[in-house]
Amino acid sequence: MQSEFERIGKRLFAEGLLGASFGNMSVRSGNGFFITRSGSYLDVPGSPVFVQMEGNVPEHASNEYRVHRATYGTTDHQAIVHAHPPHAVACSLSCDRIVPVDSEGMMLAPLIPVVSGACGSDDLAEQVAGALKVYRIVVARGHGTFAAGGSLDEAYVLTSLAEHSCRILFLTGATRRR
Repeated sequence: MQSEFERIGKRLFAEGLLGASFGNMSVRSGNGFFITRSGSYLDVPGSPVFVQMEGNVPEHASNEYRVHRATYGTTDHQAIVHAHPPHAVACSLSCDRIVPVDSEGMMLAPLIPVVSGACGSDDLAEQVAGALKVYRIVVARGHGTFAAGGSLDEAYVLTSLAEHSCRILFLTGATRRR
C-alpha cells in the first residue's frame, strides 16, 4: 500500500496539484482506513497510519482524518485524495459551485460543489462528506479538493480533472461570468 501512496503522491506533485506537505490520501481497510502522516510530503509519504472508524486517532495521522472518517462512514468510497490544485482553489474563492465547460469535465464531473469549513474541523468533515455522497469531487473554499472513488487512481484522475477544468475556466474568462 505504501508504494501506491507514493506513486499517486508523485503524480500529484509532478502535476502541480499540491505543494510541500499540503494534502493527504487515504484508503479504506476493514474497520478503518490508512491515511498519510501529518506533515508528510506526498511524493515520499512514508508509511501510512491506520485510523479506526471510531475511537482514538493515532498521533501522526493527518489532521484531515475527520473528513476521511466522515466520508467513509457515509459512503461506499474506497479511497480519497485531498490536494491543493491552485486553479481549483482560486475558483472556489469566487464560486459556490464549479461548472466545467471542457468536454472531459462536462462528462466526468459536470458539477463540482464548493463547501466551507475550517481545515481539520468537524464542520468541514460534515460538509465534504455530505457533498461526496452525491458527487465524486468537492472543493473546500480556499483550501483544496477532496476526490473520492474506488481507488487512489480514480481519486487522482478526478483531482487532475478538476484542476484542468478550472484552468480552462480561467483561460476562457468564464470565472468572471459566474
